[in-house]
Amino acid sequence: MKQWIFENLWQGHQWQKNVAINTDQEGTILTINNSIDTQYNNTEIVKGYTLAGFPNAHSHAFQYAMAGRAETALWAQKDTFWTWRELMYKTALSLNPTQMQHVAEMLYAEMLRLGYTHVVEFHYLHHQPNGKPYENLAEMGERLIEAAQNTGIGITLIPVLYQKGGFQKDALPEQRRFISSNLEQYYQLLEKTQNIAKQYKNVQTAASFHSLRAVDTTVIQQIFKDLPESIIHTHAAEQLQEVEDCLQTTQQRPVEWLLNNTPLGEKHFLVHCTHLTKTEVEQLAKSKATAILCTGTEGNLGDGVFKLTDYQNQQGKWAIGSDSQICLSPFEEIRWTDYHQRTQTHRRNTFDFESQKQHPYHQTIFQGRAAANLPFLEDYFQVGMPLDAIIIDDEMPLLAAAETQNILPIILYNADSQWIKGTITQAKWRVKNQKHEKYEIFKYNYQQTLLSIGKK
Repeated sequence: MKQWIFENLWQGHQWQKNVAINTDQEGTILTINNSIDTQYNNTEIVKGYTLAGFPNAHSHAFQYAMAGRAETALWAQKDTFWTWRELMYKTALSLNPTQMQHVAEMLYAEMLRLGYTHVVEFHYLHHQPNGKPYENLAEMGERLIEAAQNTGIGITLIPVLYQKGGFQKDALPEQRRFISSNLEQYYQLLEKTQNIAKQYKNVQTAASFHSLRAVDTTVIQQIFKDLPESIIHTHAAEQLQEVEDCLQTTQQRPVEWLLNNTPLGEKHFLVHCTHLTKTEVEQLAKSKATAILCTGTEGNLGDGVFKLTDYQNQQGKWAIGSDSQICLSPFEEIRWTDYHQRTQTHRRNTFDFESQKQHPYHQTIFQGRAAANLPFLEDYFQVGMPLDAIIIDDEMPLLAAAETQNILPIILYNADSQWIKGTITQAKWRVKNQKHEKYEIFKYNYQQTLLSIGKK
């Protein structure tokens, strides 16, 4: 067992000084108190400001192999989400299982360095490059779990049902690695994933259908009927063209259709939701479903801006994700989520910092945990859960003379990687001095993978 003494710990929605957290050999928290046990031989004092690590509620790991490589379209070209997909498909067709693991290991190491301690993988790169299933149906998914285990990040693996190329359109040839031909095939993949996950620690699973444009509406309704107790994720209303196509096909907008035709509730998570009407915003909040915002990706792809201010006024719940991996900092995601609202509303106070539930850090932690299918917690650190934390350097100039009430806002609105002294997961240091403990190995394997797929 080990005793950790945190000089400043965010707990109970305030900074608490000299908090002692005792952990077992598995990294699980045994006790949390303000009295230090002097008889502990294995004690470590952690200076700085300690925060619970962020959950990343939406990630496509394979896309880290192309992050930043889709920014060179000629000025005369019309470069959109739909043209970006061409490079995404090319990348998806290039990776074998070992390369997928190497990409994910580098990605997860960087997530840990920047403050994420758990990742929700929205995973649809299932099959061999020719489209045929692997002998192990969940081969690619298991490689993502292995990558998470090797880096120390927690993972929730969500195998995604993907069937079509668009509303009333067959799947494209370049989508062949994603496709489940029917619901039975998808459930076999889901069951295989669940069985594999049970063999590892700190691994969760959930279910998903990609979107209304990629799955028949009758199948979507069947999923809700078949999996009434399951966490379910989906993309929704990311692109204007998607909304227009959905209107033509179903006479309803994507989120409108989900609200009217499925039992949306607390176990359901809608990613993006960048194009909603006022009524959809109100009803989505009322449903208690959670919107997952990936502002870095949504900005990069020109998707649009979620109506977060209106949604919050209706007590809507939200979390953040890195999606395409163009932005890996949770602090940046929170900032740009806020700044997008400020430019729309012309007000600076997007969030009610006096309200615990409306505080952006509270939303990203607690709703992110819900999206990850993790147990509900009463506080940021809790007995029975792994010790996952990020440590902020208290010697940063902006923090040197900060009043207590300003410390968390200063961190949220100013922190970059240099502010993070280290990251702990399962009561083990994974990152110190801005570098993962296995950085050199991951970097080498990642570079070799990029060189290899670049030649194809």
